[in-house]
Amino acid sequence: MRPLTDEETKKVFEKLANYIGRNITHLIDRPSDPHTFRLQKDRVYYVRTSIANLATSISRASLLSMGTCLGKFSKTGKFKLHITALDMIAPHARYKIWVKPNGEMPFVYGNNVLKAHVGRMGDDVVEHQGCVVYSMSDIPLGFGVTAKSTAEVRRQDPTGISAFRQSDVGEYLREEDTLFS
Repeated sequence: MRPLTDEETKKVFEKLANYIGRNITHLIDRPSDPHTFRLQKDRVYYVRTSIANLATSISRASLLSMGTCLGKFSKTGKFKLHITALDMIAPHARYKIWVKPNGEMPFVYGNNVLKAHVGRMGDDVVEHQGCVVYSMSDIPLGFGVTAKSTAEVRRQDPTGISAFRQSDVGEYLREEDTLFS
């Protein structure tokens, strides 16, 4: 495991900022419980600093993972958030969409959020920004990108797309063989 380079850090922070904005400081500035970002193979982990220091005694070939996997760098150098990052971004999300019970299963099966499934939506949601999708009982189901602003969603027809799915909790089952390897 190694620390991220400046370029890698910039890409990770840009992706996180798309979902949590300035709340990214809540992940970084934690004096009582310092955390750090580490890279193992092509995956980025968010790990407690004390544990990261202890992991230096384990060889890179033997270490599989530690901490929370935020995402993965592709071969082209782009950073993609994994569903495992949901616990990090959900409490700090800027934009939120709640889906009705009849829209939870379609979303968890990998579909986009339709207007007919939107239970409520933040008043200040803008177009093409990262959002977290919740059930009506405030359970985070995944995250995506808003397709329209709040005002446009209210005017669109029920079959129109309100948010594009990027990741959902159903991936734990659908992609269990590739999620952590």
